[in-house]
Amino acid sequence: MSHIFPRSMKSSPPMAVGGKGCYLFDASGKQYLDASGGAAVSCLGHGDTTVINAIKAQLDTLAYAHTGFFTSEPAEKLADLLIEHAPSTLDRVYLVSGGSEAAEAAIKLARQYFVEKGEPKRGRLIARKQSYHGNTIGALSAGGNEWRRAQFAPLLLDMSHIDPCYPYRLQNEGESDADYGLRSANLLEQELLRVGPETVMAFMAEPVVGATAGAVAPAPGYFKRIREICDQYGILLILDEVMCGMGRTGTLFACEQDGVAPDILCIAKGLGAGYQPIGAMLCSSQIYDTIGAGSGFFQHGHTYMGHPTAAAAALAVVNSVLDRGLLKAVQKQGDALKLALNERFVQHANVGDIRGRGLFLGLELVTDRGTKAPFDPAHKLAAKIKAAAFDAGLICYPMSGTIDGKTGDHILLAPPFIIEDAQITELVDKLSGAIEVSLPG
Repeated sequence: MSHIFPRSMKSSPPMAVGGKGCYLFDASGKQYLDASGGAAVSCLGHGDTTVINAIKAQLDTLAYAHTGFFTSEPAEKLADLLIEHAPSTLDRVYLVSGGSEAAEAAIKLARQYFVEKGEPKRGRLIARKQSYHGNTIGALSAGGNEWRRAQFAPLLLDMSHIDPCYPYRLQNEGESDADYGLRSANLLEQELLRVGPETVMAFMAEPVVGATAGAVAPAPGYFKRIREICDQYGILLILDEVMCGMGRTGTLFACEQDGVAPDILCIAKGLGAGYQPIGAMLCSSQIYDTIGAGSGFFQHGHTYMGHPTAAAAALAVVNSVLDRGLLKAVQKQGDALKLALNERFVQHANVGDIRGRGLFLGLELVTDRGTKAPFDPAHKLAAKIKAAAFDAGLICYPMSGTIDGKTGDHILLAPPFIIEDAQITELVDKLSGAIEVSLPG
């Protein structure tokens, strides 16, 4: 009998015993194509010897040193590399152990910045419906997925949530992409004026929405207008690239494609590629210097932040992405995967939208393409597709509650950056079969 507390008590997952490239293997010898990188984590695939050797070498030198006493060479080098390639506003790196920790640190840093700046009234965060920023109380409060929030509602912080930039569902018929992007972004200004701009510290958003909506990219001009509004009202822009960053969309930082630079940025998942648990919060010199000139102390911290072994792994991962030409590979294979999905599903009666950037793609499922009507949640379509795909040897990331946390279903795809053409064919074939056997009727 297992003493593990699993994610679900309704099923017993197989034992993973190995991995190579884009595949994982269980104890029975069954092979699975990892088409979602776990949760958009395994960007380099499994068994990457460069990263593994970097971890081994670091363990031979120094496994761990608490940041209350020491810094370390791999942490310093990782920070330098990230800032070298980050948007120009960003200057400092705060290393943590995952995405929720990065989001929590971002929220607390925003608050402390305004306290030290002499604006203590600023404590409200505005985020978006159908977003996901993590599972700690602060990060969950920022997230706008109602299903994830519901049972913890009494514990959550008071934050505002505006509609997401979600063209498939919220763009009006006949409305241009640019006009919709502007209209959607202006919802931020409306909320600022409703609650009082002087009470707001930041706006937080995923450049490309991941788990809760299925690779929803913004309309053109959306984030440029968001940046203008943040600047106009003196609030910070926090971008959550935990899932969509580190090359996943075809550029190292997803926001590069929208031509904006945030004040605070969160990364994780692909930063460690699954080889070590690591995340990071990046912030501007303005924020850092304000605290430096005041208390000189960020009132926050974790035992394993700046972990030397995790930093060594992440350094090897980021260098591999940059040095092996994997950003171009993501663009090329992302186009190939999107083409294959369109060829297979563009006329499918139950695939309403195929979207995303790079190797971060989503399919939204509907009962009818014309009406865009979602499936009855009672059918549990996403869960059925996940199980059918897994049975066929395909790991993908279906989720329910796409539209409002209750209705709608989508499938998120985020395969390793090293995926080959034959594996794209395998992915689409197995995904197609899983969808067909899972549809009602």
